[in-house]
Amino acid sequence: MRRLFPVTDQTAPAPQAQPEDWSEAPANLVDREWTLDELAEAYAYPAPLTAPAAPATSDAPHRWLRANMVSTLDGAAQHDGRSQAISSDADMRIFGTLRGLADVVIVGAETVRLEGYRPARARDAFAARRAADGQAPAPAIAVVTASLDLDFSLPLFTSPLVPTLVLTGAAASPDRIRDAEKAGARVIVAGDGPGVEPDRAVTALAEMGLVRQLTEGGPRLLGQFAAAGVLDELCLTVAPLLTVGSAQRITGGPVLPDPERFALAAVLEEAGFLFTRYRRI
Repeated sequence: MRRLFPVTDQTAPAPQAQPEDWSEAPANLVDREWTLDELAEAYAYPAPLTAPAAPATSDAPHRWLRANMVSTLDGAAQHDGRSQAISSDADMRIFGTLRGLADVVIVGAETVRLEGYRPARARDAFAARRAADGQAPAPAIAVVTASLDLDFSLPLFTSPLVPTLVLTGAAASPDRIRDAEKAGARVIVAGDGPGVEPDRAVTALAEMGLVRQLTEGGPRLLGQFAAAGVLDELCLTVAPLLTVGSAQRITGGPVLPDPERFALAAVLEEAGFLFTRYRRI
């Protein structure tokens, strides 16, 4: 892996450098496997992130929602219904790093069903960093669902290290809410109707102290976050693959009245995969 952007004196070799001299080239230039600590530094959340009760005059954001998605060159967010086929080893290391930094992972119910979601696990590589930041050993998983059509006998609900959260609307079935709570999940109402309102969802999580927020989709949920203007950052892996077909894009939903502009923050590369970060302007 090597850093392509931002360009610094540690990114490019001196003009006179020859291939045989690359053993002494800057660390960011050499195509090598980055350590998890290096990835954690590269993907660190903005600091500080304040509590929601902080004074309105504070310049620090109250929470930060980033998305992590993968797409092929022709825009497919999945192949044969799953994202694994268009991923890579480096992509999965970044996937694990982003989870290792987050307080909470927000995911749509359909993605939970399709991808076979399990509880996030504690990893020794991030233990000291999480403890220093006052985080739980692993991020909580927060499932966004209107119907609560979920299998509450799965390990995601019955045996997580950190209790799984279920975000739903006020019109959700009381019986399904009881089923979720009986399984050990914590139900959070974040909408007046059957569904979840994105701004209320991220605010409710931040009020629980879960300010470092990560969403892994799916496309419909990411589209809702983007349309509501609550998405702060997109970590997008561009896979050097073509799938053709009619797979979903990374977002789904109605067209925005005006496209929302994001600024390029960073680009890493490995084996033709581009690992990009964009921040909302």
